[in-house]
Amino acid sequence: MTTCIIADDELHLSRYLADQLKAAWPELEILATAANGVEADALIAQHQPDLAFLDIQMPGHTGLEVAQAIEGHTQVVFVTAYDEYAVQAFEDGAIDYLLKPVTTERLDKCVARLRERFAQAAPAQAGSTAPALPDLAAALHKLLQSGAVPGLAPQFLRYVRAHERGAQGEQVLQIDVDEVLYFEAADKYTCVMLASGEKLLRTSIAELEAELDPSLFKRIHRSTLVNLRHVHATRRDDTGRMWVRIKQQVRELPVSRAYHQVFGRM
Repeated sequence: MTTCIIADDELHLSRYLADQLKAAWPELEILATAANGVEADALIAQHQPDLAFLDIQMPGHTGLEVAQAIEGHTQVVFVTAYDEYAVQAFEDGAIDYLLKPVTTERLDKCVARLRERFAQAAPAQAGSTAPALPDLAAALHKLLQSGAVPGLAPQFLRYVRAHERGAQGEQVLQIDVDEVLYFEAADKYTCVMLASGEKLLRTSIAELEAELDPSLFKRIHRSTLVNLRHVHATRRDDTGRMWVRIKQQVRELPVSRAYHQVFGRM
């Protein structure tokens, strides 16, 4: 049985959607409803539902922020009051949505699409070649970076997760990107350089660059991405080569000639 939660700060709307879903999809089990984004976070973590119907504008956390924090298999349907032109961005990102006020016709189409996706995903999980469910993280990134939806500014990466093995086993560290001095490519991994030491990410530096705020994180070499907040100084040696000094670091980082313009005004 497919399970879901509903999150909307307007109680009458969440009840209305629940009633519509029961009629359109009798087999769907509605586990709980949330009145804000914080409750939605907790319910998704607790129940790990197959689906979450998330209102975009909610107190606490927006529906987009809730979706970005999902780590399990939960797929998302956004419930939005944006007009038909604006929601083209959701369609381009392959993200399911319902437009307020939710009509029976639109809900039926959404339910049919979701049922088909889950039906296709089931054999894939059993080992066949059927397509898997869409990548929510990738779709959200595309949507947020497009800036195509009114009121949604491009969202950049705020935290990176580093894996560290200790006496009690492997743990995942949540690192605020503001604390990162610089990133440096290391084979298939990326080193995160902090004032407190070095951590490893299982993400390429190219993938990180695409998700970080480009006004703050600048590439200075094909293998190095620096946080401009932590740049202390630059210098040129006798050969004209440029170097960057990072705060709280003795080591200087070389700047490839192609990236000299990054510090042209410093």
